[in-house]
Amino acid sequence: MIEVFSTNIHCPEKASRLIEEIHQTFTGYKANFDLSDGDKILRVVYGTQQFEALHFKNWLTTKGCTAEILPDF
Repeated sequence: MIEVFSTNIHCPEKASRLIEEIHQTFTGYKANFDLSDGDKILRVVYGTQQFEALHFKNWLTTKGCTAEILPDF
């Protein structure tokens, strides 16, 4: 399963640090940014695990990142 977020991250270095922290904190999640996209996309692949979007968004907030789930099309 994949969740896609629009974020406020613009700096590649900050994105890289945040990806590293996501991988350390959320075992089994794989994440990446697409900073070339206007929405500064964060993709999170979480496999068959339960994904708690509110918990994840709150965690991102503590790291200085705002994120909104993008709707499926």
